[in-house]
Amino acid sequence: MADSDMRNENNSANNNASGSKDFIRKIVEEDLASGKHKDIQTRFPPEPNGYLHIGHAKAICLSFGIAQEYNGKCNLRFDDTNPSKEEDEYVDAIKEDIQWLGFQWDKELFASDYFDQLYDWAVQLIKDGLAYVCDLTGEEIAKTRGDLTSPGTESPYRNRSVEENLDLFTRMKNGEFPDGSKTLRAKIDMASPNLNMRDPVMYRILRATHHRTGDKWCIYPMYDFTHGQCDSIEHITHSLCTLEFENHRPLYNWFCQSLRIYNPRQIEFARLNLSGTVMSKRLLLKLVNTGAVRGWDDPRMPTICGIRRRGYTPESIRNFCKTIGISKVDSCVDMGLLEFHVREHLNAVAPRVMAVLRPLKVTITNWEPGKVDYLDAVNNPERPEDGTRQIPFSGTLYIEQDDFMEEPPKKYFRLAPGKEVRLRWGYFIRCEEVVKDADGNVIELKCSYDPETRGGQAPDGRKVKGTIHWVSAAHAVDGEVRLFPEPLLVKDPETGLADYNPKSEETLTGCKFEPALGTVEPGYRCQFERLGYFCCDRDSTLEKRVFNSTVTLKDTWAKEQKKN
Repeated sequence: MADSDMRNENNSANNNASGSKDFIRKIVEEDLASGKHKDIQTRFPPEPNGYLHIGHAKAICLSFGIAQEYNGKCNLRFDDTNPSKEEDEYVDAIKEDIQWLGFQWDKELFASDYFDQLYDWAVQLIKDGLAYVCDLTGEEIAKTRGDLTSPGTESPYRNRSVEENLDLFTRMKNGEFPDGSKTLRAKIDMASPNLNMRDPVMYRILRATHHRTGDKWCIYPMYDFTHGQCDSIEHITHSLCTLEFENHRPLYNWFCQSLRIYNPRQIEFARLNLSGTVMSKRLLLKLVNTGAVRGWDDPRMPTICGIRRRGYTPESIRNFCKTIGISKVDSCVDMGLLEFHVREHLNAVAPRVMAVLRPLKVTITNWEPGKVDYLDAVNNPERPEDGTRQIPFSGTLYIEQDDFMEEPPKKYFRLAPGKEVRLRWGYFIRCEEVVKDADGNVIELKCSYDPETRGGQAPDGRKVKGTIHWVSAAHAVDGEVRLFPEPLLVKDPETGLADYNPKSEETLTGCKFEPALGTVEPGYRCQFERLGYFCCDRDSTLEKRVFNSTVTLKDTWAKEQKKN
């Protein structure tokens, strides 16, 4: 999708946003206007079993955004009911990601805060004849559940007495039974057209050390028995979740109503599906564990910490989420739209610098030996307040290999034998001689410069169409650049399964940067003029700077090549 198309889509989305509200905001405003709620309370409830990815950004922006817009509050509640997969590392990472996106929660809570209350509520349902202990295995439960065209079969343990169920559930809690041998199930309707209502499991036996409660519990509540009650305790007014939970809403309501507690309103919306990437925690974990990537924050990963390391900005993510909007229909958003927002924001705020990724030596034959000229360069034409910097110019430079062609085609306006180009912020130079090695490879260009063209203007009014970037060889900072030409995960055309793409990264060594990049800190974002936007990586040292490609610029020459 072209940038012009992205801009039109963006403008259209913003116009729609200003003219009308999405369906969730309409509900919120109706509830406030009717007096149903005086204050808005939302929550973001991640499971701490991995790192957040770009898909979570939409949910974060929605739950926190609505709270902000309507002067409400949003809790951060960790759904930590599966201790075998949850770690404090993930808790800390999730908190960092949310804050990086620009949001702050009202209360930091955990489902495990409510384990005692949830247990008491389970006992209450048993006493009310609405829950029972079942000895069927997980496989047997699945077989007796039925399907969409046939009802399920009742468990042979469904009609145990209240006293027996209370005794067995207490003994489950006390650790008298092996893992997986018994469950506590809700007694609802095995013939319900909604399979989630066919006596769902509420508790299972699982001996695993919990990251917060340690070994206090050997039974843990299932998500469906936890989520609605946690929302109820926190008095959540609008429980926002993705569409896969729509069929779980009747169960959400059933638990709250059967317990006779406050029943929040669950509202579902379409999740974010993004072309060109896969957001499966299972696959991402596989990549981390096998060493295929550097970690969860590898710049190729669709995790929030990964795109942060790559150089994406929180503002661009928030603008992207605003543009795609909220709907009830699943769709796939073009990755180009996300890149458009990243490019648009970086264009406004990122300083411009010069870097040569594939150096070709240029010797200025009529330059005074040992002379160094310092040229004024604008830091960001979009932000005059950012001022200028001085960059050194000497008799030996580096330019990009792609900026020279020995036998150029038409409409090639870069350097060629006998042709003249403008050096960015510098002088006009003309290629006088091409030096090659024994294999015929071009290794050096000998050029003359016009001293009257300092700053890029010719007193005689002559014009040159080409402007190229450069770095002074004597002042260049060495480093490497990591490019990401293809997606990290690709689907096998035969199996349809996604797997690691070894072509997802290209590392360029021997890159040359202007001196200003010699001491920048990791996370520093900038535009390499004519090349794209880049971010200083945490692998950088004073001896070797490392930059990650964030997003490209529009390349008019590439378009010309495609035409040919």
